[in-house]
Amino acid sequence: MPSPLVDLPTRGSRRGGALPFLPMTRAEVDALGWEAPDVVFVTGDAYVDHPSFAMALLGRVLEAAGYRVAILSQPDWRSAEPFRALGRPRLCYAVSAGNMDSMINHYTANRKPRSDDAYSPGGAAGRRPDRAAAVYAQRCREAGKGVPVIVGGVEASLRRVAHYDYWSDTVLPSILVSSKADLLVYGMGEAPLLEIVRHLDTGGTFPGLRDMRSVCWLGRGSEAPPSDALAMPSFEEVRDDKRAFAVATRILHGETNPFHARRLVQLHGGRAVVQNPPALPLSEAEMDAIYDLPFARRPHPSYRERIPAYETVRFSVTLMRGCFGGCAFCSITTHQGKTVQSRSKDSLLREVRDFAADPGFGGTVSDLGGPTANMYRMRCTRPEVEAICRRPSCVHPKVCKLLGTDHAPLLEVMREARRQPGVEKVLVASGVRMDLARLSPEYLEDLAAHHVGGHLKVAPEHASDRVLGLMRKPPVQEFHEFDRAFRDASRRVGKEQYLVPYFIASHPGSGVEDMIELALFLKRQGYRPRQVQDFIPAPLDVATCMYHTGLDPATMEPVPVARRVHDRKVQRALLQFFEPRNWFVVREALREAGREDLVGGKDGLIPAHPPREALLERRRAAGPEDTDEARDRDHGEASGRGGRSVGYRPGRRGGRPSR
Repeated sequence: MPSPLVDLPTRGSRRGGALPFLPMTRAEVDALGWEAPDVVFVTGDAYVDHPSFAMALLGRVLEAAGYRVAILSQPDWRSAEPFRALGRPRLCYAVSAGNMDSMINHYTANRKPRSDDAYSPGGAAGRRPDRAAAVYAQRCREAGKGVPVIVGGVEASLRRVAHYDYWSDTVLPSILVSSKADLLVYGMGEAPLLEIVRHLDTGGTFPGLRDMRSVCWLGRGSEAPPSDALAMPSFEEVRDDKRAFAVATRILHGETNPFHARRLVQLHGGRAVVQNPPALPLSEAEMDAIYDLPFARRPHPSYRERIPAYETVRFSVTLMRGCFGGCAFCSITTHQGKTVQSRSKDSLLREVRDFAADPGFGGTVSDLGGPTANMYRMRCTRPEVEAICRRPSCVHPKVCKLLGTDHAPLLEVMREARRQPGVEKVLVASGVRMDLARLSPEYLEDLAAHHVGGHLKVAPEHASDRVLGLMRKPPVQEFHEFDRAFRDASRRVGKEQYLVPYFIASHPGSGVEDMIELALFLKRQGYRPRQVQDFIPAPLDVATCMYHTGLDPATMEPVPVARRVHDRKVQRALLQFFEPRNWFVVREALREAGREDLVGGKDGLIPAHPPREALLERRRAAGPEDTDEARDRDHGEASGRGGRSVGYRPGRRGGRPSR
């Protein structure tokens, strides 16, 4: 049966009824002559009419299908009244926390509040609640009693079953329980949401949607779960038993292939949370139909302050979605799926040509990429094998021999994009998958010659092959070889360019010895990472299961975990051993690990004596200890006297003034 997405009007159809912007206020709704919207989208992000923003993408799909759509952006959640502002929607509320899980948006890895929010006007923090999707859904039920409520987006995808919540350090039930939503859409929502809205528009009810793909639903009362569902350990079991939690994680991540995934069920206090199989991957025609819609590609005109996330992606192009990397710490596969879904070359080039007509375009396409820069049109070459495959990653522990890794289609897009009128440069800002890129010297040379602005982002993540195995990342040797190949390619095209490698501290399995190994690797390679990532356990990730349970769900073997704030601080300091402020933390870590050979000397990680900045940092951290004793101690340590004081100090027994 043909997909309804391929019949959507294209970018050139604005005269056919597409609005410059979807309405955000009651005045805008009234000006359109609507009695009420058909669907009200509630989002924790500012409304930017750009395909990189989920509510714009979904809203334009429904608008193109003939529905009246309004956007309720960042409403005040403290009462239901703001949720009545746009009127009672005729069909449903569609609720999302935004482009990120709200807790990751709000808090650092140390659970401290962030001072900014890239998806809010002016970058201001505090414009959405914690666990926003559930809060918004509850307010929608209050505001529009009887109106169906659907939750979706990243936060709903990651919290669709019982999950570990790092910020409360507890296992929480499915968001269906806490939100009281009628239905949950997980994954990318264009096709499922359109199907749901059309079903409701024809008078259908939610029981009639219980068999559709990519949805989760909560059974009523003591209603028996579907007989064809694979049972996961219940909420109560995974809450109370970490081994049961690991088993549930293994089951969930084993049922992600849309071609053979089974329906899952998890009991919550006698009620069944049912997860249907994932949506089938979108075809090229469907991807084109979505991204060819007539986006304004700018924030709603009501905003007076800049929106940082928009500035980053304004002139970027999304090549594809999905990722077959299967990294243990990454949520992309959980939300976008393992199968790469690509746009056609014609659609991509139309978007690039449209940039030239924008008065604000300076000639540079900021990114030609996606979740990964170089997976465009890569897929299994044997559909009959793909249909039954259960590998969590197509590239780990090594690149599958059946994976199509041809970079030629991507090279063609890159070359034609930079030839478009008005385009001076096309950058690749998305991370490059190194093990794939090395398979195509032609791609690597073209990348170095035309698409790198001096620095190229890559993600080796660690130097310990044991930790990398738990991450499902390539061995560190892959980074060495890619680094050499990229430098050689840059040299051949006459450019001095460097890699910007990203590393993670405190990932499950990574101990102090592993971080010392990483620090030595960085010193030998001459890398001094200024931006580092502390591991944040996002709900539903495999690495989060390791963090919570101390078990690898694939093998059920124990995994060491850095849980204490101090342990995480030590790992981060070792990753930035070269920072003078980290001297005392690194020294203590080296002493405890029996690696005092790395203190001082040309092969050491840190100098033998603390630099002045380290002393100032220690005094600052200790508080108002501005005493003669503190100054004496600091002077002694800086001069190598081990903190022993010298000279006269008032009140010191036996002391005498110097002459």
